[in-house]
Amino acid sequence: MLYMKNIFCIVLLLLGAVAFKENEPAESWIRINQLGYTPNGIKVAVWCAKTNRLPETAVLIDSSTHEIVYYCKLSAAYGAYGPFTQTVRIDFTGFSKTGKYFIKAGDAISPVFPIDKNVYKGAADFCLRYMRQQRSGFNPFLKDSCHTHDGYTLYGPIPDSTHIDVTGGWHDASDYLQYTTTSANAAYHLLAAYRDFPQVFGDTKQANGLEGANGVADVLDEARWGIDWLLKMNPKDGWLFNQLGDDRDHKGMRIPKEDTNYYGRGLERPVYFCSGKPQVRGKFMNATTGIASTAGKFASSFALASQLYAGSDRAFSERLLYKAKKAFEAGQKQPGVCQTASVRSPYIYAEGNWTDDMELAAAALQMTDSALRYAREEPVTPWLGADSANHYQWYPFVNVGHYELAKQLNGKNREILIDDYRKGIEKVWLKANTNAFFRAIPFIWCSNNLTVAFTTQCYWYRQLTNDDTYDELEQANLDWLFGCNPWGTSMVYGLPAWGDTPEDPHSAFTHLKNYLIDGGLVDGPVYTSIYKSLIGIHLNNADEYETFQSDLAVYHDDYGDYSTNEPTMDGTASLIYLLAAKESDTLKDDKERCAGTDPRRTDKFYNRLNELINYLKKEGYSFKRIDHHFSSSGILSSR
Repeated sequence: MLYMKNIFCIVLLLLGAVAFKENEPAESWIRINQLGYTPNGIKVAVWCAKTNRLPETAVLIDSSTHEIVYYCKLSAAYGAYGPFTQTVRIDFTGFSKTGKYFIKAGDAISPVFPIDKNVYKGAADFCLRYMRQQRSGFNPFLKDSCHTHDGYTLYGPIPDSTHIDVTGGWHDASDYLQYTTTSANAAYHLLAAYRDFPQVFGDTKQANGLEGANGVADVLDEARWGIDWLLKMNPKDGWLFNQLGDDRDHKGMRIPKEDTNYYGRGLERPVYFCSGKPQVRGKFMNATTGIASTAGKFASSFALASQLYAGSDRAFSERLLYKAKKAFEAGQKQPGVCQTASVRSPYIYAEGNWTDDMELAAAALQMTDSALRYAREEPVTPWLGADSANHYQWYPFVNVGHYELAKQLNGKNREILIDDYRKGIEKVWLKANTNAFFRAIPFIWCSNNLTVAFTTQCYWYRQLTNDDTYDELEQANLDWLFGCNPWGTSMVYGLPAWGDTPEDPHSAFTHLKNYLIDGGLVDGPVYTSIYKSLIGIHLNNADEYETFQSDLAVYHDDYGDYSTNEPTMDGTASLIYLLAAKESDTLKDDKERCAGTDPRRTDKFYNRLNELINYLKKEGYSFKRIDHHFSSSGILSSR
């Protein structure tokens, strides 16, 4: 009878598909994580519509057999969100069989997606492709060199225009500026990804990024590229440089090896010293108050690199440790924020906090007392739960120091740090649980970077506590990045290969040469009010997501939109850590299942099974129950 019921439902499904005219506009959609879902993980899709007519049920259908395999749980309606009049969460966590599936609810049918333990396998390594493509100096993607004449100094303890060698590092985004802040944060996340999840990374590239294994994980090769540049930006004790190039770079798009300099110094670019005082910002000055925000990032990345190289290159490790300590001392001498400089436009990285950077540096240097003092200065990252912030105001968007320090402690101080994380997550959750996407990340510039940072904070909280309270919120934010969002698109170029992902990003590589920029995380949606206020922004083509734009936020897969569709190096590096963590989770879960059943998963299984049985009872089925266990051969009997 159950088989006949499935056949009947499929007939209805096919009839509905035939009746749906191609020229009739859709009114409802189902958003999913296009990468897919792990068998034992949380699995939720979002039904969204421009009508108030709610689906009565949602079903999970095997894409190869077209058989209904699961009746999905529908939550209470969440109401309007963005362009939609009505939204509902579709929970199919209770289904765990590997395969490829789609969901149907009402007239809406989702794209096909996998359920598989390997959905995150190789994703972190895939995103490393974009990091290699962002290399300055020798660029392995282009197999050519660029920016080999950098640079001439400004604001330093030596005469302006003095030449120093700062070749190397990564271009920040689709422009070719380079910043210590973003580069140090990127290097730290790559190093931490290798430290925490070495098993997920491969070795297919040489240190210069060209093909060929070299006995070193590719992620560590990439981190070393960043560290070597940071060492050039810190050539002497107390000499810290913050920025290479400025927004005069933005006069035109070009491939980096063809770069024509706009600074009036041939092919040299300016390198800005961390003076601790305000520096040029067009008609204005930036709001620099010190150097600790930059010094702390230097120190933490050097200290972590020192730990990782201690066993393979002792001399290099000792040099890095020395550099880390001196950078930390410089930050102590000049507390405050070090903002970037801009000449032509008002847009800068307006960093507004610095104690989090010094906390992480102290934690990385095993200076527990100092780290705890800095931790009390900013217990909760200020943007969490807020509706807006300045561009990069609370960078790097997550307090990494809390996690690193908590791992070193026991007792009250550890619990305080963990509770700081919880308070921040709770601020977001109080707003997120009012909409079906569980979305409460402000739609400011680089909202995807904030999303990665917040998801990572949820992950670190879970690692420190084994508390699964926020697991669904964590997963919802990751799902958002890969298509469970109003636009139904992944925010990572080329990931997954079969999905809807950016095709026309704000990038010279794609726009001028049609080069793939695999793995690049784009900025992400912004408030519509921000989009309308930006200088020189426009769309080159018809907006394929026009149906899903709203007064709340916009996202455009269009070269002309530099606010939502420009990939960033630091966001991608942070995503590499998160994807490595997710892949590691599946490996860990395999080991746990081999060793014995996780009791929490057992409870969830039986809860979901009971829900299914209650539904089938309403349909007229009867059941046997024996000794509090369900009989594998006798769960269902005929009507």
